[in-house]
Amino acid sequence: MSRPAVAIIGAGASGALTALHLLSDPDGPRIFLIEKRTGFGVGVAYSTGNADHLLNVRAGNMSAFPDQPDHFANWLRDRHPDLLAAGFVPRRVYGTYLAGLLRAAAMSDNATGRLMLVNDEAVTIITGQGRPRVRLAVGRELLVDALVLATGNGAPEPPHVPDGGLARSRRYIGDPWAPDAFAHVAPEDSVLLLGTGLTMVDVALSLRAAGHVGPKLAMSRRGLLPRRHAAPATMAPPPLPPIPPLLSQALRLIRTHLRQYQAAAGDGADWRAVIDALRPITRPFWQSLDTAARRRFLRHLRPWWDVHRHRLAPMVADRLDGMLARGELSLQSGRLRAFAVEGVGAQELVAVRWCPRGTAQDAVMRVQHVVNCTGPGGDLSKAGPAIIQSLLAAGLARPDALHLGLDLDGDGRLIAADGCAGRFYALGPASRGAFWEVTAIPDIRVQARQVAAAICRDLG
Repeated sequence: MSRPAVAIIGAGASGALTALHLLSDPDGPRIFLIEKRTGFGVGVAYSTGNADHLLNVRAGNMSAFPDQPDHFANWLRDRHPDLLAAGFVPRRVYGTYLAGLLRAAAMSDNATGRLMLVNDEAVTIITGQGRPRVRLAVGRELLVDALVLATGNGAPEPPHVPDGGLARSRRYIGDPWAPDAFAHVAPEDSVLLLGTGLTMVDVALSLRAAGHVGPKLAMSRRGLLPRRHAAPATMAPPPLPPIPPLLSQALRLIRTHLRQYQAAAGDGADWRAVIDALRPITRPFWQSLDTAARRRFLRHLRPWWDVHRHRLAPMVADRLDGMLARGELSLQSGRLRAFAVEGVGAQELVAVRWCPRGTAQDAVMRVQHVVNCTGPGGDLSKAGPAIIQSLLAAGLARPDALHLGLDLDGDGRLIAADGCAGRFYALGPASRGAFWEVTAIPDIRVQARQVAAAICRDLG
């Protein structure tokens, strides 16, 4: 009896980890691991060539396998013991780790004849004629029994303001991760970075590494910067009490818990330990909230959650502080109003109308480039990959209620337009609406194992 076949769309961390779990089962399915970019196992996040782009999680918590917590640390100890001591390693090193795991698995006895690496783009899913078929950009079709969307983060969504022709101008850099994103940025050009989160930090460091010396201004509505990691607290916080199901009560309880911990531990306390203790309960708490409560969280609490939950490696925070202190980078808080492209050729500028926070009077600044650093877009119905657009158009998938990603059941199966779930799955950022915390390796590795287990159950 032939094995069933699974297509995994995307060979970054989410897709690679799912493939590894499927390959670990000697009776598991055949796998088509499909990636349109160069390289398997690295994705956008871990293919960066900039040594200043470090992991935002300590190496000791970056194992690819939930049941082998020291796996990455041991790998580092054998190959880069100097990096292990630093705790936060370059992201490209982690990409090498993931690619090596995938390569070793492909050469194992379990994977003989089971793993096919497909360097192409999956553009369409075809159903209704027996087994589903995945059509590739070159026209080839793959017969499959299950499909996994592991497409990673999407490009940032365009600003929702009048753009005055900016989107059509080369002055606008809509995807800062594109290979040639900064090809038209001269060293002395002025640059506006929209957003002040982790993407902005990466872009500022990339521009600096490329020799950019012109003014860089980062702007967001609140002007919040990601906090830095610190040495682990010398005294662990007590266990969290049960979190109430109401958002306001939960926030009040966590603040009270933090104050009590700081009062008891004194200098041995660190707020980061309390935030980190929320990781195991974040997903069930998010799932317990109704749509209205989730919407309130996104509107009022998400910016504060992001900067405290997703922190900077100390060395990156030091570089960022240095750029701010030297005036290489400045920070503003305010609300965008509109863009307008003025002039032509070398004299072309972008007029940015905005309202500084705390004022009622609009201001105008003029820059030579605008970079969208607002972070990954979530509304896949507007700008998702071609394969997701195909699934949505066919009614085989639907957006979640808040358009953060796709609607899923508890095992990661796509919920179709008719409310039913089949053998199509998603993990990573596409599942944010269902599970919220699904962008860091400690969360993705658990999700990959769960999705792989669901696939094996569903395929018998």
